[in-house]
Amino acid sequence: MGAPLGMIVGGGLLPQRAAAAAAAAGRMPHVVILEGFGNPADYAGYPHIVCRLGAGGQMLEWLRGSGARDLVLAGRVTRPSFFALRPDAGAARLLPRIGVKAFGGDDSLLQAVLGVLREEGFNPMPAQDVMRELLVAEPAALTSLLPDEAARQDIRRGIAVVRALGAADIGQCTVVQQGLVLAVEAIEGTDAMLARAGSLRREGPGGVLVKILKPGQDRRVDLPTIGPDTVAGAAAAGLRGIAIEANGTIVVDRAATVAAAEAAGLFLIALDPAALVWSEPHS
Repeated sequence: MGAPLGMIVGGGLLPQRAAAAAAAAGRMPHVVILEGFGNPADYAGYPHIVCRLGAGGQMLEWLRGSGARDLVLAGRVTRPSFFALRPDAGAARLLPRIGVKAFGGDDSLLQAVLGVLREEGFNPMPAQDVMRELLVAEPAALTSLLPDEAARQDIRRGIAVVRALGAADIGQCTVVQQGLVLAVEAIEGTDAMLARAGSLRREGPGGVLVKILKPGQDRRVDLPTIGPDTVAGAAAAGLRGIAIEANGTIVVDRAATVAAAEAAGLFLIALDPAALVWSEPHS
């Protein structure tokens, strides 16, 4: 049996799959489930506790007791107001080391948190180190349907928009239709953004979801992530495709995600944002 793996998890399939992969590789996951986000029933087979988001001291004490030093942070979490955190004594001790970054964007805050975790003796590591198949390693079209020139123009526009958003540490994705930016991601997350974009769609060819890394983003946590639910949301919003960053966006349950896109008549491509290229499937 390998060394235990610590996990701090929110909602969604990604942390569940990562825990299963770690266990299969002989590393027992010890899971801190964030109250209101992760479901304890999904981790019934592993040592786990449920902690509210502000109970950082309790989390770290429990993880130390587990013997875990490698630590994966994964899953959907809605960031609360700083004043709603109600930090426990241990978290209150750590907050001065995070400082003003607690009031910044998500990436700024996460980098500060990662620094504190390393100082506390943990080794934060990305979920993709546990599950290599999470990333589409090279630019490629994952579906038989491909974007036409109008969709390519929307993708180009979307890349420029997300880069601008990311430079301000705001979001990782946008929806563009016929050159118009229908929605950008902020604190609400991708699913809510897609629902808003659907209410704003125009007549004619549908829009495109573009989801890529922020400039300079730390790849250990909070990588852009899509899965079957993202495809369902894109289809419900009347979109015609999804463009993600190769080797930079996590695809949870890739086979199911691709199958859902094919069934919905959406293209799904992993691209190099700098070159807007991808390999196409052989006929």
